[in-house]
Amino acid sequence: MNKKQWYETLFENYAQKYDNESFTQGTIGECDFIEKELNSNKSLKILDVGCGTGRHSIELSKRGYSLTGIDLSESQLAHAREKAKKENLEIEFLKHDARKLPFVNEFDAAIMLCEGGFPLMETDEMNFDILKSVTKSLKANTKFIFTTLNGLFPLYHSVEKFCAANSVGDNATYRSNTFDLMTFRDYNITEIEDDSGNKKSFECSERYYVPSEITWMLKTLGYTKIEIFGAKLGAFSRNDKLTTEDFEMLVIAEK
Repeated sequence: MNKKQWYETLFENYAQKYDNESFTQGTIGECDFIEKELNSNKSLKILDVGCGTGRHSIELSKRGYSLTGIDLSESQLAHAREKAKKENLEIEFLKHDARKLPFVNEFDAAIMLCEGGFPLMETDEMNFDILKSVTKSLKANTKFIFTTLNGLFPLYHSVEKFCAANSVGDNATYRSNTFDLMTFRDYNITEIEDDSGNKKSFECSERYYVPSEITWMLKTLGYTKIEIFGAKLGAFSRNDKLTTEDFEMLVIAEK
C-alpha cells in the first residue's frame, strides 16, 4: 500500500471545519461568474473537479444546472451528499482520482476551483495528468474554468505572511514556508484541527504556476482560446488583469 499523500490525509475528517474556513466563503460570487461565462445555459452538464464539500455544485444545482462532483476524499463527499440531500438536490457526487477520470466527451463545461486537486500533486506530470483527464471528459466547443496558484506572487511576496494575514480566525494555519525557485514549489507545514477536535500537522508541497506554463499546457491539450486573470475570492472578474499581487489566477480555456 502506498503511503498516503498529505492531501489525502488532510481531508479525511475535515469537512465541517473546511466549510468555515475563510477561503471557502466566496461561493455565491464565484457561481455568479460561472453562470455568466456559461451564458446561463441550464441545459449544460457541468463537471466539478475536486468538488470537496460540494459548495459550487450545490449552489449551481440550486440555480438549475446539472452537476457531477468528483473528489478523492470520501469524508468531503459524504458531507457534500448530506448537504445536497438537505436541499433536496439531485447531484452525483463520485469518488474519483482527478488524474484518472472515467469520462470521455461527457460534459459541456468543467470547473476546478480553490485548488481542487491541481496543483497539489507531488509531480508536475501528475498535475498535467489532471488537466489531461478533465480535457478528455469534455465535449468539443466547451469551457474549462479553474483557479490555481500564481507563480508570480511568491517572487515578490512571502507566502507565509500572506497566509497568516488572510486566515485570521481560520482553523487552518501555515508555517515554515520555503519557496523553491527551481521547481516553483512552496513547502510548508499546515496545521488544522479536524472535525473531531484532533490537531493535525502536515508537510505540504504546492506547485505555483506562471501564466505561460498554464498557456503552454492547455495549448498542448488542444485548447484554442486561453485567458488568464487575477482571481479575487468570491469576486471573479474579467476586468482583473493578473498581477504580482494576485495569490491565485483564474483560467478560462475553450476548446
